[in-house]
Amino acid sequence: MLDAHPSSSTDRRRVRLAAVASAVLLSLAVGALPARAAAAPSASVSTSASAASITSDLDRKALRASLEALHQAGMYGAFSSVRDGSERWRGAAGVADIDTGRPMRPDYEHRIGSITKTFTSVAVLQQVAAGRIDLDAPIGDYLPELVPGERGRNVTVRMLLNHTSGIGDYILPVFPKLIEDPGQALDEGRFRKLAPEELVRLGLAAAPPAARGTHSYSNTNYIIAGLLLKKVTGQDPESYITRNVIRKAGLRHTYFPRSPYISGPHAKMYESFYGAIEPARDYSVYDMSWAGTAGAMVSTTNDLNDFYRRLLSGKLLGEAELREMKTTVPAYEPEEGQEVMMRYGLGLYTLKMPSGGWYWGHDGGVFGAGTWAMSTEDGRRQVAIGYNLMKYQRFGDDGQPLPDPISDALFRYMDGALSGAPARRALGATPVPQRLLAMEQPRR
Repeated sequence: MLDAHPSSSTDRRRVRLAAVASAVLLSLAVGALPARAAAAPSASVSTSASAASITSDLDRKALRASLEALHQAGMYGAFSSVRDGSERWRGAAGVADIDTGRPMRPDYEHRIGSITKTFTSVAVLQQVAAGRIDLDAPIGDYLPELVPGERGRNVTVRMLLNHTSGIGDYILPVFPKLIEDPGQALDEGRFRKLAPEELVRLGLAAAPPAARGTHSYSNTNYIIAGLLLKKVTGQDPESYITRNVIRKAGLRHTYFPRSPYISGPHAKMYESFYGAIEPARDYSVYDMSWAGTAGAMVSTTNDLNDFYRRLLSGKLLGEAELREMKTTVPAYEPEEGQEVMMRYGLGLYTLKMPSGGWYWGHDGGVFGAGTWAMSTEDGRRQVAIGYNLMKYQRFGDDGQPLPDPISDALFRYMDGALSGAPARRALGATPVPQRLLAMEQPRR
């Protein structure tokens, strides 16, 4: 165990590295932002507001100011789409390229990371509706060679989709130098092609993150879900999702990339790795086979709002399947007397924002690119945002997260856009508690 009061610069660096390692495990598993840290808001957060109190119009001036505040807080660039019924607003702030000063645009394509999981889950639930997959059947019934033995017999399809399988994550085994030299690790992996079966093998060999039955986020679960789709449909899972989810939803700028390059207009995507990569490096060109059906997709904020509105309004799944998708488990173990502020369903979570409203959606994060999309339960009020600087958080010599104005501004923007009061929160009248913004440390 590390000394709680490091006595030398070497000790302090060791503490920081330990904190970064913990943060990496979480941020690459969960996605773009410290969403799971919503687990522990302070008692001062108001819970009187609700999604039902949302106003019925969009304050465009306030939305622009709140998005600009995110850039002013240190985010290189961000772009967003907000909806209230038939009303729509799109905006952008900051730069897409820090070298040229090219401005960010609201219509850019973007790597959406773990939001891919919602698409994959919809595809699996379509097969549940068709009678080809049983949510509560052991995965070994379908993929006995891929997930053999005791795990194959006891891990169900549902456990994969809600991350209660107890299966480890493959991220650090895929990038073994990530903590020691993140810049080298990411550079070496830029054009590397990885098979999904290899990702599963590495995930199954990793230490279980938590006991089976307890929510613990793992990308391996959704790589297995993709291979399950392949088994029952006879199709490449990316092709199946494209035909039966993306096209069914009418999305025009959402796809699995066929190369390390994004095909449409996009921003550069900068990775800081908690200050270990300095200056932050562009990783917008990257082979995403390491993420596959867990996190490889590209989309736009407008497409994401279309997708979640159609999903939540019952246009992509039947009533029974959507009900299963929205059946949730606690995303963390709360402290005694505290409310669980985040619950995870099947590729979809519900989160209580600081102002008190509950919303549905997902976030995503890959090297350099963060995305977050949230909606009211009926899909009427929505916000999706993309931003191009990742792991901007910093840690002190004691390994604790330092004050984080970027995450503070991000939560203010999202909460305000969803609740209809962005101007008040953008001006700082409702502080977001630091515990909400801090990267939660994985359980020991």
